[in-house]
Amino acid sequence: QVQLVESGGGLVQTGGSLRLSCAASTRIVRFDAMGWYRQTPGKQRELVATITRGGNTNYADSVKGRFTTSRDNTKNTVDLQMNSLKPEDTAVYYCSAISSRVNYWGQGTQVTVSA
Repeated sequence: QVQLVESGGGLVQTGGSLRLSCAASTRIVRFDAMGWYRQTPGKQRELVATITRGGNTNYADSVKGRFTTSRDNTKNTVDLQMNSLKPEDTAVYYCSAISSRVNYWGQGTQVTVSA
């Protein structure tokens, strides 16, 4: 069973920064991509960023220029650097391991941006 554990969430003021990290229990190169998603109460989970096995990245329009995702295949970790945070970035952030057959999910970490 694949386990993904997120860390780094917390409370930050508008304009601040946070760095989320996701540690996988298996080699992340097994998966087509690793992703970050977020969800707020009453809304669907939305894509924030993905990074492919080859290192290609994709971002939601709402975070382009502010968030950066990276991966370390030797440590089996994926990070999300979040800068210039806004109150609308407040959500539970989830790490995902993405493959054609199944996606695995972490338990999520809360990010709260105060106005």
